[in-house]
Amino acid sequence: QVQLVESGGGLVQAGGSLRLSCAASGRTLSTYGMGWFRQAPGKEREFVATISWSGGSTYYADSVKGRFTISRDNAKNTVYLQMNSLKPEDTAVYYCALSRTPLSAHQPDRYAYWGQGTQVTVSA
Repeated sequence: QVQLVESGGGLVQAGGSLRLSCAASGRTLSTYGMGWFRQAPGKEREFVATISWSGGSTYYADSVKGRFTISRDNAKNTVYLQMNSLKPEDTAVYYCALSRTPLSAHQPDRYAYWGQGTQVTVSA
């Protein structure tokens, strides 16, 4: 059984930084693309960032480009999301997901497994 566990969320002031981690068990991540999504209250889940199996390909939502960085450490079976220059509109529950393929992808239906999420709250 694959489990993805996010950590690193919390409360931060606007302009601050957080680093989210997603640790996997039950499957080696090294041959799969990974992604981060988020869902704010009253809104649909939206794509944030994705990375290919090797880390050689990354893709970001326009709203976070230049502020967020996705990375992975396959030896640790972990994916990260470094979030800088945070804004109140970044407030959401952040989810990591494991892709069905080695490639990066922004469509939610390309992902087979999801974590439970970690809350990120950015105060003005």
